[in-house]
Amino acid sequence: MATANPVVVREATFQDGIDLSVFDAAPAVTKTGPAVGAVSETPSYNKAAASAAAVADAIENPISSSANNSTLKARSAAGDAAIGDPSGCSTLEPAGSGGVQTTDSYNAFMVNQTLKDIGNNAPVPQGYQLSFSGKQGSTSQNGYLGLYTLKSFDTILCQQKCDAATACTAFNLYIQRDPKYTPTSACQNPPSTINYKCTLWGLAVTSDTATNNGQWRQQFHVGITASNGYVKNVKPDAAPGFDGPTAFGGAINAPDKSFIGSKYFPGPYDASQCTAACQGTTQYDRDHPNADGTYDACNFVNSYVLSENNAPQGTYCGLYTKSWDKKYSTNYGQYRGNDYYSVSSSYGWTLNPQDPGHI
Repeated sequence: MATANPVVVREATFQDGIDLSVFDAAPAVTKTGPAVGAVSETPSYNKAAASAAAVADAIENPISSSANNSTLKARSAAGDAAIGDPSGCSTLEPAGSGGVQTTDSYNAFMVNQTLKDIGNNAPVPQGYQLSFSGKQGSTSQNGYLGLYTLKSFDTILCQQKCDAATACTAFNLYIQRDPKYTPTSACQNPPSTINYKCTLWGLAVTSDTATNNGQWRQQFHVGITASNGYVKNVKPDAAPGFDGPTAFGGAINAPDKSFIGSKYFPGPYDASQCTAACQGTTQYDRDHPNADGTYDACNFVNSYVLSENNAPQGTYCGLYTKSWDKKYSTNYGQYRGNDYYSVSSSYGWTLNPQDPGHI
């Protein structure tokens, strides 16, 4: 097909660990959690659109063999501000289902053992595992899908919301101290209300992702407690035209010249982007063959979640001219300086039938 992009001359090559240049080149994710004050944000991730975009990206930005491993305003905690006179407050925010505290202050909320016990005693839904519990921060990372405010600390309902959302692999349920009225210059520290928040994620949540410790809204201090994270026990879906997925340990580290290159997609873990990128890469290469009529056909994909210092970042794809089995999935992670990049949810897909790689 005709393209305005330069033709990339490439040979499949030996693989030397995880190519972090594709990670570095990815656009920054700007939405890493719910908006301040949000009550509900419906998930809108579209797998079909993501796969189509991955094919287009593989054609418009073909893999080059030259790629290699590359290298809210804070306030001082001066104590609790007194709850302001609500007479200047005019806009009610949705009432929380957790009631109000006897002592209405941020500090009292953060040490409230009754609230902590609610989280500690919550059941783990079937098909999920508890990733962390009892944190006083909510998850903030790539892969945010949506938010629901619940009537209670209902792990089963939050799990059902996750199961109904495309690409949801984890959820974070927590208790949040919110303002009863919208804080303004005339309503700087209104009384509080308590909400049960359920956020959905397209990447695993870990204790290292629970970094949102609340915000200041005027003089009102939003607080978070009883924060629990749950991760779904499920493998990716099958992909049309491919056999698999086959579960691996780490990432594939191919010992011969079968490695085409890598693609990386920040945000929810969606392995279909990798199989789509594989097909798009073959389409580009077939349209730009070598002089002898050969081309690099993508016949195998290794897809996994790439994490930076135990915080999941997005979907990483390794593309190969031939398939590899589990004994070659030996790369569980690598350091770059003081940062550690680790591999999880690693799976392989093999094209069926295989593309011979010649016109």
